[in-house]
Amino acid sequence: MPLVAGVDSSTQSCKVVIRDAETGALLRQGRAPHPDGTEVDPEAWWQALRGAAEQAGGLADVAAVSVAGQQHGMVCLDEDGRVVRPALLWNDTRSADAAADLVEEAGGGAAGRRFWAEATGSVPVASFTVTKLRWLARHEPELAARVAAVCLPHDWLTWRLAGAPGLAALRTDRGDASGTGYWSPASGGYRLDLLERAFGRRLAVPE
Repeated sequence: MPLVAGVDSSTQSCKVVIRDAETGALLRQGRAPHPDGTEVDPEAWWQALRGAAEQAGGLADVAAVSVAGQQHGMVCLDEDGRVVRPALLWNDTRSADAAADLVEEAGGGAAGRRFWAEATGSVPVASFTVTKLRWLARHEPELAARVAAVCLPHDWLTWRLAGAPGLAALRTDRGDASGTGYWSPASGGYRLDLLERAFGRRLAVPE
């Protein structure tokens, strides 16, 4: 009887379920809370995942793990894969002015909104990663200078589960990438020129 695990790392908590891969029957489950706030050390997510997995009887006997997680957040890593600063979550609105600036710089008003909508399918708002990168570059330049890669909470957890094997091993999916503000649904690829427009230089991103 092959087993599979599902992980849901939401804003409030991490939940792990273990199911029979053939019947879908729920066999075990666990849950652990996340810290409150709009700025969180990603290590807290990792510890919550470990705690929830332990409650669920562990992952040693599962054949596969699937991870779902909160979108839009910003996890910044240095060249050695270390977290540079606490992650800014989707519900952190300090980058609202940065969102407005990015629209203004693209022509402002309807023209600026159209530029972003045509490029990425969305107009920047404070929840999007691209606006958080602009905020970081403007308000914490010393930390911004250390950033080598940017990813989302879901991407980071998947990477940690894989053993954090280097920045080149970061992976994402179309759903997460579409909420960054620098990915094109038309081409199915990143718009690193838009990331550079926001941050001042290009960064490594998950494949």
